[in-house]
Amino acid sequence: MKLVLHNYWRSSASQRVRIGLNLKGLAYDYVVVNIVKADQFVDAYRAKNPMSQVPTLEITEDDGTVRAVNQSLPILEYLEERFPEPSILPKDLYLRARCRALAEIVNSGIQPLQNLTTTNQIKAIGGDAVVWPKRFIADGLMAFENAAADTASSFCVGESPTIADCCLIPQLTSARRFGVDVTPFKRLLAIEEHCLALPAFANAAPDRQPDAVK
Repeated sequence: MKLVLHNYWRSSASQRVRIGLNLKGLAYDYVVVNIVKADQFVDAYRAKNPMSQVPTLEITEDDGTVRAVNQSLPILEYLEERFPEPSILPKDLYLRARCRALAEIVNSGIQPLQNLTTTNQIKAIGGDAVVWPKRFIADGLMAFENAAADTASSFCVGESPTIADCCLIPQLTSARRFGVDVTPFKRLLAIEEHCLALPAFANAAPDRQPDAVK
């Protein structure tokens, strides 16, 4: 089996999957889809990802069958189900639901309001594409901080990294890029410190990717 990740260095959704792959100890080929240069709209890529978004995980099976999985959370769920150890979801069913809910605060509640398609539209109608997302990011992180109050320890849910951490760490990176003050989120910053001490998170950071713009 061969894994190919079609992604972009600064895409927070791409970073989530890089973290997940690293936590699972899975080797993968890194293929650049430069969303700033509109590579995602090329026909060959659109055939893999009809939404013209990153990331896409392409799986080539041993028998030569090629499949693609789109959207970061389904990719992480696929990795969890196919490669169950080490797990990136809690064993307890209730905690699994809480973990997914935390991930969705980022995935549904924050990231779509800051992604390139959205900010380009804000620019097109004369808005400030940097200032506009800041309130949504700050409010979402506060919601995450509060929602994790009774599940967090070293990580978002307990003592092991999960898909919630895979979503949180890229979102904190994006928050800083948009100039959001993250200092009020003490719980999240403590979790971030634990995460970034792990190579799986540190090596997935945007500035460590081969296409990173310094």
